[in-house]
Amino acid sequence: MAQDEKVCCGPPSGPPSGPFERPGYRLLPFVAEVIDTATGPVPRVKTILETSDHLSTARVRWGIRRDQYKVAPGLYCIGHPNAHSPVLVTANYKLSFDRVRSEANLPAAWILVVDTRGINVWCAAGKGTFSTEEVVRQVRAARLDAFLAHRRLILPQLAATGVSARNVTKECGFTVIWGPVRIGELRRFIDGGMNASLSMRQVTFPFYERLVLVPVELSFIIRHLPWVLAVVFLLSGIGANVFSFQMAWTRGLWMAAALAGGVLSGSILTPALLPWIPGRAFSLKGVWAGLLVGLMIGGTLWHRTSVWEVVALLLFTMALSSFLAMNFTGATPFTSPSGVEKEMRKALPAQFGTILAVIALWITAAFR
Repeated sequence: MAQDEKVCCGPPSGPPSGPFERPGYRLLPFVAEVIDTATGPVPRVKTILETSDHLSTARVRWGIRRDQYKVAPGLYCIGHPNAHSPVLVTANYKLSFDRVRSEANLPAAWILVVDTRGINVWCAAGKGTFSTEEVVRQVRAARLDAFLAHRRLILPQLAATGVSARNVTKECGFTVIWGPVRIGELRRFIDGGMNASLSMRQVTFPFYERLVLVPVELSFIIRHLPWVLAVVFLLSGIGANVFSFQMAWTRGLWMAAALAGGVLSGSILTPALLPWIPGRAFSLKGVWAGLLVGLMIGGTLWHRTSVWEVVALLLFTMALSSFLAMNFTGATPFTSPSGVEKEMRKALPAQFGTILAVIALWITAAFR
């Protein structure tokens, strides 16, 4: 009988359910425990990122389910805060949330997460989701005035374009204090009486921060790459014999090399060398980077192709590099929406016209 029961019941049971689990809710890995406050339970989050956090970040950097990488808006905390602890406001994009909880370097604090639809602070402020109304709504929903001894909110400086500090105070009674640009300087900012130094207000875009954005830019290109390559090989086969599979393969590989060069120069070389490439417009910077790579490709294929084909390959690399470099404007603090629109109005027609010239040259060269 005992043997039958052992077979029926299967393997030994796993660990018991956590003391903070509730029916219908799942305790997320970044939550250490749930503490009780005057207005209800608040999750206390871990300040050290785990392997799962790093793996998820790597996945999102490549654009995989990036629009779903978010946490529930509401009130969280780090350490064991009290009525005098600071309140840090951030977006519900998990990458932003992770930066706050792991780099704030505070022994205790409240974290008020606003619903930005899973968009980072800077972009959400520009899109209107990190807004005055949303901050006020979350302050009221968390009932901060019921247990805090102060009326101060520390907001990220990059949210200033979307939030009116005056209106926040008018509508919910909390004063907005603009924190430093970098969350790692928050502890020094608070210890200094919440007075920011000049360096805390300066928005920088160093080499690492530029390169870390490259994968997500490449992910957009990879989605369309098969179709672009199909068109490239199709155009490369057009010639005196109407269509030649041999030409499609040989000349298609040359054009594919120019395509790879355009992607390399526009999506990697331009952001990497951004401060040193001449010109202010990103489209122009992409042209210079594409010219450098295009000359290298043309020099390698010089003895295998005609002059017109080399010119077509060079122009293709430059146009593609210019277009991809211009796409990078949405990931940099160097530009403004109006500036981007102005540049696009000038650059897109030139890029499109260059691509048409490339097609004409490439097909014409096959008949020579």
